[in-house]
Amino acid sequence: MKELEEMNMLVSATEMLQKAKAGHYAVGQFNINNLEWTKAILTTAQELNSPVILGVSEGAGKYMTGYKTVVGMVNGMMEELGITVPVALHLDHGSYEGCLKCVEAGFSSIMFDGSHYPIDENVEKTKELVKIAHEHGMSIEAEVGSIGGEEDGVIGKGECADPEECKMVADLGIDFLAAGIGNIHGKYPANWEGLSFETLDAIQQRTGIMPLVLHGGTGIPDDMIKKAISLGVAKINVNTECQLSFADATRKYIEAGKDLEGKGFDPRKLLKPGTDAIMATVKEKMELFGSVGKA
Repeated sequence: MKELEEMNMLVSATEMLQKAKAGHYAVGQFNINNLEWTKAILTTAQELNSPVILGVSEGAGKYMTGYKTVVGMVNGMMEELGITVPVALHLDHGSYEGCLKCVEAGFSSIMFDGSHYPIDENVEKTKELVKIAHEHGMSIEAEVGSIGGEEDGVIGKGECADPEECKMVADLGIDFLAAGIGNIHGKYPANWEGLSFETLDAIQQRTGIMPLVLHGGTGIPDDMIKKAISLGVAKINVNTECQLSFADATRKYIEAGKDLEGKGFDPRKLLKPGTDAIMATVKEKMELFGSVGKA
């Protein structure tokens, strides 16, 4: 029984990302929004024998009624599905207060996004949270330079991070670092200039073996993803792409009138095409990131 409990426990993301950086692949963080999202991602990770990070934004946490609900759902699901691959439950773009709530709720990893503060304040708050997270056996991600687009009300233009500021934050004892390199949340515009590999290379040179994080993974061309991984990116965040594939599959199901056939309106049937579409998207990304078989 003890072995079973250990198999199904959430883990910090530190070890899986250190292995990914050393092995030149990346672990996907897939954001969850409800039961279907969580089940689809966990099932796919288990089938592909891949480590995985479940991301929860503050908005999604609120939508799912709170962080304790999320922890209960994920822990219960991992046990019921017999999940044995490493799984981290991670707060995405957390505020200082949000991080403290997730520590209390039982998350295994947090991200403090202090990128919108002056660097001194970002450093001060990050330092405090590093101590708290590590006391609880949790991993912690910090951010320097804003990620473009909008995430839970925080809007960034996609500025590139200052490599020296990245080193300053990395030296605080964080476990992995998100640095803005021209990436954005949501869909990329037609006039997007692409990732700044020059900035990424400079950041890696100053932060050494620390795993780096690429936010806004949806819409970045495959060759850019692979180059980013070669330059130290070990965690790639995907959210919008799963939402788009879910919406597209659900729309097709309804437009085909499937919800009017028999009991096609039953949410277990109505939401299945969308759930299957998420699984297909996650599989495609895990293959691209190189995490398949790495659990």
